Amino acid sequence: MSGQTFTSVWDAIEPTPQEAENMKLRSSLMIALEQHIRAQAWTQGQAAKRLGVTQPRISDLLRGKINLFSLDMLVNMAVSAGLHVEMRVQDAA
Repeated sequence: MSGQTFTSVWDAIEPTPQEAENMKLRSSLMIALEQHIRAQAWTQGQAAKRLGVTQPRISDLLRGKINLFSLDMLVNMAVSAGLHVEMRVQDAA
């Protein structure tokens, strides 16, 4: 153990800062989508229809299979769900 401290689990496990940042964005979108689906009390079938994907894709989303989803796909799904996605860019710390 090196005793390093990381601000995010993604910073610790991803090989590059670029990949870590992408995973942070994807995980945030997946969490928002899951929360929205549960808040609406949609079945997986209903969610699939509203988001324009198949029921197995919703199952993958709800199971947190992040590697199966691109950032583009998650943005499209969020907008289809009636969510507004914003991005903020700032200098790295």
